[in-house]
Amino acid sequence: MSEATDHDFSHLSAAAGRLGATFARPQVLAAICVVTLAGLGWLALGLMVSGTAFEALCRPMAGATWSVTRVAIVASMWSAMTLAMMLPSAAPMILTYAEIADTAARKGEPIVSPFTLAGGYALVWLGFAVAAMLAQLVFTRAALIDTGMAPASTLFSGAVFIAAGAYQFSALKRACLTQCQRPFPFFFKHWATTPRGVFRLGLRQGLYCLGCCWAMMLLMFAIGVMNVIWMAGLGMVMTIEKLGTDRRFTHAVGVVLIAVGVSFALHAAHWPPRLI
Repeated sequence: MSEATDHDFSHLSAAAGRLGATFARPQVLAAICVVTLAGLGWLALGLMVSGTAFEALCRPMAGATWSVTRVAIVASMWSAMTLAMMLPSAAPMILTYAEIADTAARKGEPIVSPFTLAGGYALVWLGFAVAAMLAQLVFTRAALIDTGMAPASTLFSGAVFIAAGAYQFSALKRACLTQCQRPFPFFFKHWATTPRGVFRLGLRQGLYCLGCCWAMMLLMFAIGVMNVIWMAGLGMVMTIEKLGTDRRFTHAVGVVLIAVGVSFALHAAHWPPRLI
C-alpha cells in the first residue's frame, strides 16, 4: 500500500471523502482482513458440516484408497479449519502491526497493507494444513481414525491429549507464546517498509504461532476432525492465551488436557476393573 498521505479525496463529497480516508487507514484494513478471512473459514466449515454438504464431503472418503479428489477435500477442510481457528487468535498481532503502520502513515512514511502481513501468517498455517492432511492419511491407514474422520482408538485419543497437555509446560511453548503475546517489540525491532519484508514478518509471526499452538490443533484428531464445538472452544482458548495471560492459565490448560487424556487411557484399559 502506498503512503496514506498520498490519498487525495478532495474531489469527493465530504461524506465520501471521510469514508475513503477511513478505509485507507491500516487499522481499518487489518480489522477487515481478520473478520473476512476468519469468516470465510467458518463459512466453509459450516457448508462442510451441514446436511447434504457434509454427506457429499464424506462419500468420496468411504473407500480405503485416497484419490486426488479425497486429498483435495481433506486439504481444503484443514485449510478452512486453520483459518477459522487461528486468524482470530492472530488479531492482536495484526492489529498491533496496523497501529504502528497507522502512526507511520500519519508521519508520511511508506507502509504496506496488513493483508500482506496476514498473507505470510496464513501461508504458515496452510502449510500446517497440508501436514495435517498427510497425518490424517497415516492415522487412517493405521486404523487410529475411521473413514468418518472420528477417532477409532480411545487409547490414541488419550495419548494425543496427554502429549498436548505436556507441551503446555515446555520451554518451547513458553518462548513462542511470549512472542505471540508481545508483537510490538518484534515489529519495532524488525520493521519493514516493503511488501517482501512485511510478508516475511508475517511468516515469522506465523512460525511463532505454530510453535505455540500446533499441539492443541492436533487435538482435533483425538475428538473428531470436524467437531465444530471443539474447534470453537480450542480457538477461544488459544486466543485467550495470546491476550497476555500468565503461566498459570497455560499450565491450567495443560493440567486439564492431561486429566482428560488419562481418563481416556483408563477407559481404554477398562479401569477400574469390574467386580463380578
